[in-house]
Amino acid sequence: MSAAEEAAAYRTIILEGCDGTGKSTIATHLARTHDFNTVHSLRTPDHLDLAGRYRDLLQQPGRLILDRCFISELVYGPLRRGRSRLTWAQAFDLAEAVAARDGVFLHLTAPPTVIRARLLERDGTAEDLSELTAIVSAYHRTFETITSYAPVLTIDTSIEELPSTG
Repeated sequence: MSAAEEAAAYRTIILEGCDGTGKSTIATHLARTHDFNTVHSLRTPDHLDLAGRYRDLLQQPGRLILDRCFISELVYGPLRRGRSRLTWAQAFDLAEAVAARDGVFLHLTAPPTVIRARLLERDGTAEDLSELTAIVSAYHRTFETITSYAPVLTIDTSIEELPSTG
């Protein structure tokens, strides 16, 4: 059984990882095959309460997939703006809320060279390899910490085949 299918046993799935790792592909597959409601989280404007937004999302009824979530703020905030808009205490509280909602984090990763090739094919543009390496490393460090608060399954999407969405 793949890690994505293993995650389908949970009521809540949080998909996180660098752009180009297959989050939306897996979200689409799981929504179709396991009756999940999917929310694609766009960047929350600076003036809004980021932690409150995710607490509200986690209170929705039924089976839920968040295609990107607060973890990305812990990764991209420090890399792009020099700081995260979430504290680690808030992140730990949100991770515990995911666990209390019978949830799992699905950490998608791949080597930076693979991610860059996918982004170039998909979008025609991509960060350079050093930036992608920093992003992938930041996700790994973040999930090493979050795993103390909620279940985390990691999928290297360069090894495990992404499901078909067609």
